Amino acid sequence: MPRLHVRVRFVWLAEWLRSPARAAASVAIALRFAQEGAAVRVIDLDEKSGAAAAQEIAASGGSARAYTCDVSDQASTMEVFAKIAREGPLDILVNNAVVSHIGTVESTTEADFDRIFRVNVKGVYNCLRAAIAHMKSRGGVILNMASIAGTAALADRFAYSMSKGAVVAMTYSVAKDYLAHKIRCNCISPARVHTPFVNGYLKKNYPGREKEMFRALSASQPIIRSTAAFSICAGDRRSRACGSQGVYED
Repeated sequence: MPRLHVRVRFVWLAEWLRSPARAAASVAIALRFAQEGAAVRVIDLDEKSGAAAAQEIAASGGSARAYTCDVSDQASTMEVFAKIAREGPLDILVNNAVVSHIGTVESTTEADFDRIFRVNVKGVYNCLRAAIAHMKSRGGVILNMASIAGTAALADRFAYSMSKGAVVAMTYSVAKDYLAHKIRCNCISPARVHTPFVNGYLKKNYPGREKEMFRALSASQPIIRSTAAFSICAGDRRSRACGSQGVYED
């Protein structure tokens, strides 16, 4: 039986900016929820990308609609959440807006740091604030996309690791503050997700050694291939989980 009720409004957040390679993983998550019976509401910075994702979900037999929003802008985020809430109850939020960065503290410029913080930290905060306002009266589930980078030392990931550590901390805080309102907040910390971004990174930084470095990367950061963790954490099987961090590897 499906773990989600058909009345669910699942909100998928994705801000791809110049990293469309991340779209595949986000669409897979959204498709999983649609298959479980959720009505998917896609929020994306790029109108065409969001519409394409919604169309793919609909083509698979699911219910989906797309909205355009820059989640780093609080006023815009509050407005789009209000629109979604007018359609029906907001039951599940998946906070999945993210941008990446490669670099140490020395090679990370102030502009780099601000860009990562604006999307990966402030964007999560804005969406949490917007969603909780609509969940407090009836409860809900929040799943924040963190990363093993937030709790484990990964080379050349200074700003990205900072942002994901903040996501873990925000998860714990929201879980503590809103459990009395029947809002469960957890985060998922996947290991490496193999997208074209990984291939491009290896080609750029290790020309001629791509296969060798891919094997080394696979040994230290196993690939996550399943989206089941998202629907399990949001559904009845994990109805008591709150304030937890799930680390998923193969």
